[in-house]
Amino acid sequence: MTRTLINETPKLIGQTIKLAGWVHVRRDHGKIIFIDLRDRSGIVQMVVIPGDQETYEAAKTVRSEFVIEVEGLVKERPASAVKQGSATGTVEIEVKKLTVLGKVAGELPVDISKEDMDLNLDTLLNNRTLTLRHVKIKAIFQIYGEVLRSFSEIVRRDGFQEIKSPKILNSATEGGANFFKIKYFEQEAYLAQSPQFYKQAGVGAFERVFEIGSVFRAEPHFTTRHVNEYIGLDAEMGFIQSFEDVMNELEEVMMHMFASIEKRCGDELALYGATVPKVKVIPRMRLTQALEILEREYGKKIEGVDIDPEGERLICEWAAKEYGSELVFLTHYPVSIRPFYTMPSADGEFTESFDLLFRGLEIATGGQRIHDYDQLVESIKRHNLKPEDFEHYLDIFKYGMPPHGGWGLGSERIVQQTLGLQSIKEAVLFPRDVKRLTP
Repeated sequence: MTRTLINETPKLIGQTIKLAGWVHVRRDHGKIIFIDLRDRSGIVQMVVIPGDQETYEAAKTVRSEFVIEVEGLVKERPASAVKQGSATGTVEIEVKKLTVLGKVAGELPVDISKEDMDLNLDTLLNNRTLTLRHVKIKAIFQIYGEVLRSFSEIVRRDGFQEIKSPKILNSATEGGANFFKIKYFEQEAYLAQSPQFYKQAGVGAFERVFEIGSVFRAEPHFTTRHVNEYIGLDAEMGFIQSFEDVMNELEEVMMHMFASIEKRCGDELALYGATVPKVKVIPRMRLTQALEILEREYGKKIEGVDIDPEGERLICEWAAKEYGSELVFLTHYPVSIRPFYTMPSADGEFTESFDLLFRGLEIATGGQRIHDYDQLVESIKRHNLKPEDFEHYLDIFKYGMPPHGGWGLGSERIVQQTLGLQSIKEAVLFPRDVKRLTP
């Protein structure tokens, strides 16, 4: 008999089927044993009554997270027994045969059958291989999967070629100190801080490229918004008129992504009482304008021309009130705080660059890049770096490059802000931070 998935059972009332999955919870009422069975598609209630002794004895041995296979009759549950919104649905299985496929060794460290586990973050992550099985935790990564799928779908539609760039490099991508140094045979190497250089090389071959891949940042942060390895949604596009073209494309991406999450992940969103923003036109303002608003509306003054996490939260609050938008672009960051490859504005003080903020958190950084060889060499020097350290990168621009730009978008931050998670680590399957290298 071929295995049936739980979500197929409502159409099979009166039929005998085979199911397999994990014991979500077992409840004994007198001589009747109730088992909630969980597979990738849902949860169903099963009923074991005294009859076949072997089956009944097997059912008495199982407990939460045992892996079992059952054969049974699909029956409609009495309406009085079905609670509104019940996870176990409108049918139940009268078990005829039960086989244990896998047992639990020892006691479970946490109870994942509860509607909410209410665990502190360390307990949640220390027991990640088990807590990932919880319905609400799985929902995070079902939404995450849709973020990845829909991003790939929209950029492919718009003519972007997927690439995969190396993550072991002979030099730090953008200079600075926030890189991981590793031993590479007899040489020193570095883990990639971004695929930036390879994206730009890709523009020279394909015009438009994208990558979904790991990014490593050796930043000793202890915040709810940072991890040291994350998955970037990167894209680069050639023959742009200005960095407005890049923002226009990213706006389309976000619109498509949120619409896809809403369409395909309604049940998962409901578990968190979450909604996705209705993206139409994302407001755009210069960073200096945002700083003026913060001082005028909130009395917040920031030293220099930059913005801190509180400022990002407040300017999003203001944009939601003024424009009805949960996203906002901040543009024209100073040359001094942008990478050397960022195109400077005509005034030479600011750059043709942007950050995209979502519900108070920066989720993307991008802009136009310098495409002229001589200008790029001068920019490297102005950032107190050595052109000879970027020899292979500079080769890209010796052979003719069009005006181009792109972005790096943090996938986990999209999920975090969509669901209102307290920490970005909840949106990472197995997070890596300053202190966490396991599991």
